[in-house]
Amino acid sequence: MGIQEIATVTGLSKSTVSRALRGMENVAETTIDEVRRVADELGYVPSSAAAGLATGRQRAVGVVVPVIDRWFYVKALGGVDAELRRAGYDLVLYNLGGPGGDRDRAFRRSMLRHRVDALVLLSLVLDATERAELELTRHPMIVIGGPAPGLRNIGVDDRAVTRIAVDHLCGLGHRRVAYVGGQDEAGMNVAVPHLRRDGFVDAMRAAGHAVPDRWLLDGRFSFAGGLAAGSALFGGGAGAGAGAGPDRPTAVLCASDEMALGVLLAAGQAGLSVPGDVSVIGIDGHEYGATVGLTTVAQDPEAQGRAAARAVLAEVDGGAAGAIVAAPAHLVVRGTTGPPPG
Repeated sequence: MGIQEIATVTGLSKSTVSRALRGMENVAETTIDEVRRVADELGYVPSSAAAGLATGRQRAVGVVVPVIDRWFYVKALGGVDAELRRAGYDLVLYNLGGPGGDRDRAFRRSMLRHRVDALVLLSLVLDATERAELELTRHPMIVIGGPAPGLRNIGVDDRAVTRIAVDHLCGLGHRRVAYVGGQDEAGMNVAVPHLRRDGFVDAMRAAGHAVPDRWLLDGRFSFAGGLAAGSALFGGGAGAGAGAGPDRPTAVLCASDEMALGVLLAAGQAGLSVPGDVSVIGIDGHEYGATVGLTTVAQDPEAQGRAAARAVLAEVDGGAAGAIVAAPAHLVVRGTTGPPPG
């Protein structure tokens, strides 16, 4: 089964069918959908090897993830994969395995040995040696997530998302707001945690509100870390400690929804009602947040993955490296935020 049979069924030329199977931008979306539907019905399977011989391309894109068990990475990876499949490309996954993984194997040997046409990096900042090794491949590259020096990236404006959250809390009347952030050690994020914390502090100062150092906590971008930070903030349910009594903040802004879910549990364990005693807001748009009614500043990592894949594939097809704009984020108000008590 080949392209000629698909062309016969659809009434299109072989060249149009070929371009449609590759998802090229100069083919109408309706044509692409029709060609792919017929190809599936006929059982057509493109040959990556044949394509590589004919075009010098491998019809594969390498995707590098710090770890594979975090919500953002899973969603973004799904978006990349969906767009690559639509274009008839394979995805080659490089999992760095967290801080104990072997980055040297990935950046200095595996990527140069495995042949791909482009690279998508998830929330990674590269050192000078790693960047030099990747530049030797001359592959189109893009980062999803926080900015990486010298590389294009697609992601939300991390300072802006915390400003949106601060504006929401201040608009409700909150003046005493704590922040749960910190480094994501397992995922090796570098820029995002700093940008979100700086955005929070700057937005609070711009609103005329001070933030004590004791209200800037490390939640490690995880549920368990958020629970620990919330327990420290609220006194762990014992009614004592730095977070108890009138010194307790009336709201908590968390740099991720996963941490916010942990803070919500800590508030319940401390006997606090949400939002009656304390408001909680997160960032990201995790589906579990919707389940518990968490107010959040939502982003769409799957759409970011699709956009990143389209960007590198356009370069593979000979297009220029286009400008990347910040991905959208928007406030989703649910039941965990309200006016401060009394």
